[in-house]
Formats: sequence, C-alpha cells, structure tokens
Amino acid sequence: MRWDNLNVEHGRAADTALFGADAVTTRTFDTPEFRGITFHEVRARSVLNRVPGASRMPFEWTVNPYRGCSHACVYCFARKTHGYLDLDTGIGFDTQIVVKVNAPEVLRRQLGSGRWQGDHVAMGTNVDCYQRAEGRYRLMPGIISALTEHANPFSILTKGTLILRDLDLLVRAARVTDVGISVSVGFLDPALWRTVEPGTPAPERRLDVVRTLGEHGIGCGVLMAPVIPFLGDHPEQLRATVKAIAQAGATSVTPLVLHLRPGAREWFMAWLGEHHPHLVRRYERMYAGGSYAPTWYQRRITRQVHELAREYGIGPTRAGAARRIGPAGPAPLPEPTQLTLM
Repeated sequence: MRWDNLNVEHGRAADTALFGADAVTTRTFDTPEFRGITFHEVRARSVLNRVPGASRMPFEWTVNPYRGCSHACVYCFARKTHGYLDLDTGIGFDTQIVVKVNAPEVLRRQLGSGRWQGDHVAMGTNVDCYQRAEGRYRLMPGIISALTEHANPFSILTKGTLILRDLDLLVRAARVTDVGISVSVGFLDPALWRTVEPGTPAPERRLDVVRTLGEHGIGCGVLMAPVIPFLGDHPEQLRATVKAIAQAGATSVTPLVLHLRPGAREWFMAWLGEHHPHLVRRYERMYAGGSYAPTWYQRRITRQVHELAREYGIGPTRAGAARRIGPAGPAPLPEPTQLTLM
C-alpha cells in the first residue's frame, strides 16, 4: 500500500506528504457492524484540501476525514481515489477505510492560522463523513466544534442518519455562521436501494433526517441523486420520490443523473451485468460519449423533477443544494451545472 501517494490531493502535488507510512495503524473490529472491514488509522498533517481552480464546484475547500466508504454504493465516483493507495477500487473501497484520527485537532490548528481566510468548507463531497466508521471514531463532533469556534461557514452532504447525533452541535453552529445541510436520496425503491446502496440507511430513514433537522430550525435540501436510468427514472418513480421529499419538509430538491467515472464505471457495469443484464447494451450506448448521460436526457430529468417540485410546493435549486442557514433564512449558494458529489 502506497501511503506516500497521499501527497497528491485532487491531482495537485502537496509540498509534503499528508502522512507517512510510519503513522499508520491497521485495525479490525469483530462486531457485526464492522465485520469484514479494515481500518487504517493515520495521523494527517493537513485536512483542508483545496479544490482545483478549474473545478466548477461552488466551494474552494473540503475536509474529508475518511477515505473509502462502507456505504458501498456501486456508482460512487470516489472509488478511483483508492487506486492512489494501490487499493482495490471495488470491494477494497467498501472495506478498506482510511481514518484521519487526528482530523479535528489538525483542522482547529489550520483554522487558527493567520493564513486562513475563513472560506466555506464542504464535507461529504468525496465519501460520506457519517458512514458507519463515524459511529466508532467520532471525528465529526470535533470538526464541527472547530468550525463553530472560528465561526467558519460549512456544509455537509450525507446519506447517513448518524448526523442526528450531532444535532445540538449543528444548531449551535447555525447561530454563529452559515451552515448548509443536504441529504442524498435518489429514489425510494427498496429493491434497488438494497442492491445499489447496500451499506446506507433506507431512503425513508434519510428523509426522517430532513424532517428532524427542519423541526429544529435547520433547513435541509435534498440532492436527488443519483437518478438511475431505466431503473429509477420512470415518471411515477420520480413523482413518488419528489412527493416524499416534499412531505419531509425539504427546502429544495436537486436532481442529478447517474454519472460513471473511470473506477466507478467498471464496478457499476459489473453490478449491472449481474443484476440487470438486459440493460448492459443500453448503458453502453447511453454512456458511449463519456462519464455523463446525454445532455437531452439530463435536461428531461431536471425538467420533470422541477415540475414535480413546483407541484408539491418545494423550490428547486441548482445541483448541490447546499444551503446557508442564518438570521435571514435559507438561501441557495451559487452552483455549477455539472456536479460530481457523492
């Protein structure tokens, strides 16, 4: 395993390695929720990652306390990043989790540096910071507290219900800075969920998170992602999903069609061949032009979802659905037209 390869974040060479091989401890836990998962505990030298200037992301900085994700979503675009460590981007991504155990203390130090300008920090943009590992390592309370102490704006995108553990911290943070929360729910179909997102909470439980956050004064948007062609895009499926999102009290709903980057593409197509072999040729044609579905298809899905959102009384935002929470109420952040969030 090439830990020294971690001196490259998002294709940008760092001045020094983020952590070295002498800082790694490997653990396994023989408990039902962690059986079959290996944790590589590392001590990071930096946790603030700068997004490349050419990116269309609506933020410049991210914090990712974990690499690899037990959610095991077969379409996850972040799978390719495991290859930088010589780890398998398939099952290895799901079961070999890198944990930056000192992330809160390093973040607190970096936020206190005279060089830091207080820019927005996005979390959950690579892998989910509220995946199962967070239940054991509890990194997010320290991270949220550090951001709150510096009144530093931040956003979180998650599929994890564990975020409700930190509800009090989020309410406290929202009193002093801009806080954006988005939950990812692409569909309601239980059979599709169990096979394509096997390690995640059920979609209904994620919508409970939206409802609970709203009841505590924190507006929450829903990233309706991914909309999966031929499996989750039927008009009645879209209607049922948007209706449930509206009933949960979401402040916005933002559709994002499945995209298949290298690494994720191979794993997803293998899954498709096993579970829906009749669709393989259709996918090969649809994604023949690259990682994204054709523009006409994306526009059709976006139009359908936005029409349903208006029908059910929720306002669409552009991709990402990050929200500012403050005295003036929720307002959308500027967003790109293509987004590669999880």
